[in-house]
Amino acid sequence: MLEVKDVNQYYGGSHILRNVGFSAAKGEVTVVLGRNGVGKTTLLKALMGLVPVVSGSVVLDGQAITTRTPYERARLGMGYVPQGREIFGRLTVHENLLMGLATRPGSTPVPEELFELFPVLRQMLDRRGGDLSGGQQQQLAIARALASGPRVLMLDEPTEGIQPNIIKDIGRVIRMLADRGDMAIVLVEQYYDFAEALADRYVVMERGEVVASGPGSEMSTRGVRQMIAI
Repeated sequence: MLEVKDVNQYYGGSHILRNVGFSAAKGEVTVVLGRNGVGKTTLLKALMGLVPVVSGSVVLDGQAITTRTPYERARLGMGYVPQGREIFGRLTVHENLLMGLATRPGSTPVPEELFELFPVLRQMLDRRGGDLSGGQQQQLAIARALASGPRVLMLDEPTEGIQPNIIKDIGRVIRMLADRGDMAIVLVEQYYDFAEALADRYVVMERGEVVASGPGSEMSTRGVRQMIAI
């Protein structure tokens, strides 16, 4: 579903992403791991078009999207949950979910499935996003990204600052979405146990490069935990 080939990206004179390449298949969770500052967040921003790809290519379901704008990528099926959630704090939960439908006709209702995945959101439809707990905001951010029915869902450290019971719920939803078989999931994560539990495939980054990759079932035997240890 998603093919990333030899992607390079710079901030000023700093070479942030160095010939990064990997693929993400439908029905699978591809986890991207690495220490702080190795380029994981920049990678997702590059895939979403929020920062430019200087060289290399990004291909979505056989279609090159390397030079497409973020809103074009969203229309084509890229869903993105940024680090820190970035919900609209002054909008209600319902209004935040409607923002996720921006690529759809104006009469499109909020999918009922979102409330089945995250029941707490139904109870808080009229509450402002900024009044939700961190875990509830993360659930809202994921639901907003799912509202448009993406073919690729990218999540940037969804466990950051979240209480354990909600981390468990988020993991359950990610696995359920992958098992449906109609989308590829790219999960950037530093919480190793969470990543290992979900990974169908893994990618380890160091200094902007991919230094290891393989089946998720081999993460333990290949010493991935030690690779990302601080």
